[in-house]
Amino acid sequence: MSKRVNVLFFANLREKAGVRDVVIELIDEAVITDLRFAIAGVYPDLRDLIFSALVAVNREYAGDNDVVSDGAEIAFFPRVSGGSEPIKQTICKIQAESIDINASLSELIRPTTGALCTFLGVVREITERDRQHRTEYLEYQAYRSMAEMKMRQIAQEIRERWLDIDGIVFVQRIGRVDGGVPSVLIACSAAHRDSGVFDAVHYGIDRLKEIVPVWKKEIGIYGEEWIEGDYQPAPGE
Repeated sequence: MSKRVNVLFFANLREKAGVRDVVIELIDEAVITDLRFAIAGVYPDLRDLIFSALVAVNREYAGDNDVVSDGAEIAFFPRVSGGSEPIKQTICKIQAESIDINASLSELIRPTTGALCTFLGVVREITERDRQHRTEYLEYQAYRSMAEMKMRQIAQEIRERWLDIDGIVFVQRIGRVDGGVPSVLIACSAAHRDSGVFDAVHYGIDRLKEIVPVWKKEIGIYGEEWIEGDYQPAPGE
């Protein structure tokens, strides 16, 4: 069974979506988190805003685990105007397009930014695994909705460990990525270099390799091979 809800957008979310409201169809047991992912799928330009937006169901504030009822009016909007701390930017993307490094980093830079640390993963053309061989390209595949959710989980883990981190970016390529071409970007920004940005980025790539469902197939002169890691995520991790 399915249900339909009327979704309203306000302020910057309305500008990004280009519509005031839309009807979204969901599975019967869907919760607010499921609705956020559904909206991100329909309106890709909202992906960086919808997961941090406040939500109200039938004019009452709601949480991400609240069950969505059929026919509900659900509004998404930023924090209400007034004095507040700047919203910390978190960007998580799974994409087939090339990584625009400058554009990704520019989204993290604010007047208060004094440090920005990045990790850029590049497809190796020469691999030493088993025997030295040349890789023509990697073919990446992802469980996209879960991968982006796990990226956001890692971003939250980073913020809990390093409180002064401001912006966080995760960008992971899917599809064919040739040798020498970037396949993953992780970046953290802060006011100062001693805020933990170096450790945060290191932690980010390590955790991405552990729990974000992305797989790669190596294509080279000796054939094709799916590359698997050793880490076994715990239930609920």
